[in-house]
Amino acid sequence: QVHLEESGGGSVQAGGSLRLSCAASASTAHNYFCIGWFRQAPGKAREGVVRVTRLGTTTFGDSVKGRFTVSQDNDKNTLYLQMSSLKPEDTAEYVCAAASRQFCDAEDWYRGASWGRGTQVTVSS
Repeated sequence: QVHLEESGGGSVQAGGSLRLSCAASASTAHNYFCIGWFRQAPGKAREGVVRVTRLGTTTFGDSVKGRFTVSQDNDKNTLYLQMSSLKPEDTAEYVCAAASRQFCDAEDWYRGASWGRGTQVTVSS
């Protein structure tokens, strides 16, 4: 189990940018192999946004490739998601998740993961 806390959601106009942060508690930060974000919009299925493994592999969802980037501050056990060129279809609740190795290769890797509480991102046209 990993304790995760997100911050940075909000409202922005289309074309704008937002940065999300996900901090893992120091006491549980060693309990995962991959960490990242998924999102869920009302009436839509959950969608993986990005995941990063301890081996340094980063996998973005097709819908965000080229617009979103990710970085880490290992001293702070924090993952940052920089979202640029935002579109109304990016509107969703964004949830940080961290999973053990057995889940990290799957497209729906977040199903077996520890989740944060989520943060809302709203993009207006």
